[in-house]
Amino acid sequence: MARIPPAMMAAATDRFGGPSLLKPHTLPVPEPGPSEILIALHTAGVGIWDAEIRKGNWRRPGRPKFPLVPGVDGSGRVVAVGSRVTRFRAGDRVYAYEFGNPHGGFYAEYVVVHQGRAGHVSDGMDLRSAGAAAVTALTAFQGVRALAPGRGKTVLVFGASGAVGTLAVQFARSRGARVIATATGAAAQRLVRSLGAADVFDTRSKHAIVRLRALAPRGVDAVLALAGGEQLEQCLESLRSNGRVVYPNGVEPAPRGRKSRRVVAYDAVASPKEFAELARAIKAARLRVPIAARYPLSRAAAAHKRLEAGHVVGRIVLSM
Repeated sequence: MARIPPAMMAAATDRFGGPSLLKPHTLPVPEPGPSEILIALHTAGVGIWDAEIRKGNWRRPGRPKFPLVPGVDGSGRVVAVGSRVTRFRAGDRVYAYEFGNPHGGFYAEYVVVHQGRAGHVSDGMDLRSAGAAAVTALTAFQGVRALAPGRGKTVLVFGASGAVGTLAVQFARSRGARVIATATGAAAQRLVRSLGAADVFDTRSKHAIVRLRALAPRGVDAVLALAGGEQLEQCLESLRSNGRVVYPNGVEPAPRGRKSRRVVAYDAVASPKEFAELARAIKAARLRVPIAARYPLSRAAAAHKRLEAGHVVGRIVLSM
């Protein structure tokens, strides 16, 4: 069994504010409770929700505890388990997602999570990809599942070059759907096409809607909206009657509902059942996880500055 040190390095902030407040801290290694596991982290994902936590916009109930360690997902190996843990043992490769973790976030060398918030990393997937994909893969998979795409259906993935969109394209394609995707920039469009999108267009082009109508003259069956705004609303005019619009909570402005469309909002859910279904979907899609940039844990502030600069193609990660 691996030796567990009493202290660890973490990237944390002592107050709410900008990226530069994220600094290296030496903190105690958390101890797992009866139903929890301790993970020696390999990779942590960096998402826009982490920036909102750092700013103080997304808080747990009660008074915030500082130093605050951000991060809601990552991957590594189990090094200790609680007395009631049955699904994992020391040495297992795992990835996990827990929002508002009372033990602290994933920007650290170690993290404790409830066993129900973790899954075994699929064979053939490396820990870096798994760490980049825990929350984003759950979000993409559950969104595509809610679309109920089938063979011959046409699905629009709006915002396809981001951390969730790149995975959603692959999940929808693996279910037999024809995927039309939106992406800005030649490199982003090439990537999305290589992941299985049949057609890609740029919503910032003045001919975007004409392009979409040409690609889907009979309309699209469903839309996964990973960004909001007028460009999305214009694209939704191509949704067939009684078509479905699915979006994760946090997309602003949210898609507008109409009688002719069903709008479904959702949050990514982590559970043993969801991780088991995700593992099957990852295998079926032969999932590729695009990494936009990789930073050491000590440079978490730089990772957040890159995140907030915008137009991230894939996922930013921290390496321990």
